[in-house]
Parts: sequence; C-alpha cells; structure tokens
Amino acid sequence: MKNLFLCALLSVTASAWAQAPANVEVKDAWVRATVAQQKSTGAFMQLTAKSDARVVEARSPIAGVTQIHEMAMDKDVMRMREVKDLALPAGKTVELKPGSYHVMLLDLKGQVKAGDVVPVTLVLEGKDGQRSTLDIKATARPLGGAAAGAAPAAAGDHSHHKH
Repeated sequence: MKNLFLCALLSVTASAWAQAPANVEVKDAWVRATVAQQKSTGAFMQLTAKSDARVVEARSPIAGVTQIHEMAMDKDVMRMREVKDLALPAGKTVELKPGSYHVMLLDLKGQVKAGDVVPVTLVLEGKDGQRSTLDIKATARPLGGAAAGAAPAAAGDHSHHKH
C-alpha cells in the first residue's frame, strides 16, 4: 500500500511539473557576458506559448534583482523601463532581444564570463490564473559576440540604470 501511494504521488507530481513548462517553448537563450565590476546584464531568448500566457516574474541566483524590461524609442531617445508582465500570445514567438524586451539581471553577484551557463527562472501565468515556473539555462556570449543582427554591446550595459 505504501509503495502504491508513493507511485501515485510521484506520477501526480511528475505530470503537474511536465504540464506547465511544456506550455512554453524556449529557443536560443543567452546572456551577455560582463566585464569585472559590471553590475548588470541582459538575458535574451525566444518564447512561444501553446496557449495565451504571461511572464509575470523573472528570477536568477546570479542577480540580486531580476526584472522584465522593455526598451523603446520615446521621441528620439531610447528608454528602458521595467514592465509588470510580458504577454505571450498563443502560437506567436515573442523575442526577447537587445533593444527590445529582455530580462534584466541587476546587482550581479559576480562577473558573467563567456561560456558560463546562467540559470534564469520565469514565472508564467495562464489565462486561468494558474502560475508555473520555467527553468532556463542561458549561455553567456562574449560582449562583442551577440547574435547576428543584434544591437551593439553597449545596448546591454545598463550599469547607469537606477532601480
């Protein structure tokens, strides 16, 4: 009886865990490497949800503060601001990239070196209000080695940013 209960508990736990993260597919997750003393960096990726969802929180053990940010032109000035959530419409790929939406890692606990694997957790909320977490492993890329077509390295340095 004890084994039967344990098996039932494990299968419920496994199915509940598999349910949420399977709802959102992550591609090309990366973090911009930093120089020593740099206190912030950005994480970038492509997210595709199977059903409407929102990213309502981001966390990473390498940062004291982790936020979802948007960069957008305001008149002739590029401005960055924290957003309370990020919509993930069903079937549409939402790209977090330099110069646009991204995950901001502030108050870094140490230098992020090219090749490091940085854990980032996104908290997702479905239309039903249910929350789940999505654990992502983002590889750090060199300062000048961003993906083709990405913004220059300076766009990822938010060390001037106040929070």
